[in-house]
Amino acid sequence: MKKIGLVGGTGPESTLMYYKILNAEIDRITGGQAMPDIAIESVNFTRAWNYVTEGKFDLLADYLYEKLDCLDKGGSEVISLTAVTMHVVYDELAARFNKPIVSIPKAVCEEVQAKGIKRIGLLGTIFTMEKDYMKKDLREAGIEVFVPSEEDRKLVAKRIFEELEKGIVKESTLKELQDVINRMKEENGIEGVILGCTELPLILNQDNCPVACFDAVEIHIRRLIDLSVK
Repeated sequence: MKKIGLVGGTGPESTLMYYKILNAEIDRITGGQAMPDIAIESVNFTRAWNYVTEGKFDLLADYLYEKLDCLDKGGSEVISLTAVTMHVVYDELAARFNKPIVSIPKAVCEEVQAKGIKRIGLLGTIFTMEKDYMKKDLREAGIEVFVPSEEDRKLVAKRIFEELEKGIVKESTLKELQDVINRMKEENGIEGVILGCTELPLILNQDNCPVACFDAVEIHIRRLIDLSVK
């Protein structure tokens, strides 16, 4: 089994999800015969987030590259970032790093394609909803991508940053997010929605989502497991 290396800390709650699910799932699929070797290089979330909000993407890429390099030197073979927003510098990192970086957007795009969906909604941080790094692969595959209105984008981002990043899950917030998705369904005809922030699965899932739900964390973890157990 290959050693898994994760750049974590963006944020801590989602990193915990990765660690717990990777261990539990690999234990399950091996019939209790194995658990993965996992290394985590955790970033200073505030530092990384400030680089994003201030548009200092060169400094963000340098910072994340340091973490990737540590994972490489520590023997990790299946390496990934654990936050969608950090993929804003994915192309720069992939060009510099000497091993493949398992991409969240690419894994999600392949899953959406496999389901035959042509109109998809996207929820996430402001940057994920407004920038192209989560949309590019989908658009190239002929899939239309829609994001909420400006007012709803601000609401979603606020709930992620002020609540979900801190592990706070409220029924009132679930209702707000369901309303956002329903508005996109009515106005844009979306057939599904991507939970494009690794904290959103803390509150939304296939059972409570008004449309087909594509959990970026679940999809990404499945890809990491497939690559590590080969």
